[in-house]
Amino acid sequence: MRGWRLPARDIATLLGGIPRTRPVAGEDPERLWAERKRLFFKPAAGFGSRGAYRGDKLTRKVFADILAGDYVAQALVPPSERVTRDAGGERVLRLDVRAYVYAGEMQLLAARLYQGQTTNFRTPGGGFAPVLYPPARFTGSLRGAATPA
Repeated sequence: MRGWRLPARDIATLLGGIPRTRPVAGEDPERLWAERKRLFFKPAAGFGSRGAYRGDKLTRKVFADILAGDYVAQALVPPSERVTRDAGGERVLRLDVRAYVYAGEMQLLAARLYQGQTTNFRTPGGGFAPVLYPPARFTGSLRGAATPA
């Protein structure tokens, strides 16, 4: 990141928020297998969830494929949870936040609420949710949206 000339403050923010990630190549396979339940394996050049595996769900065959491919091992971070209330009472939902970016500009922040392993829109009380942020701390731009003061 220093090679990209990012400001030290931005580097610190990124390092504080990105789970520890390391290349699988060169790692001791037995140690990785022993640690797998605390890791998430992702293609080094991938995006989204394509080809990504939770370590606690791995078979030895898939693990062998990961070792043979260009993968990274990332510390597993459980999703955030929020309590929602509706006519049916309180419910605990998982939460993830997505930043939609185009040409280097943030277009939209959206939260998704869900139950189970994947996001869906069938969960009562689930789906998209607004992301609220303190205007003084927001430094991006949202095209077509009111600009925070």
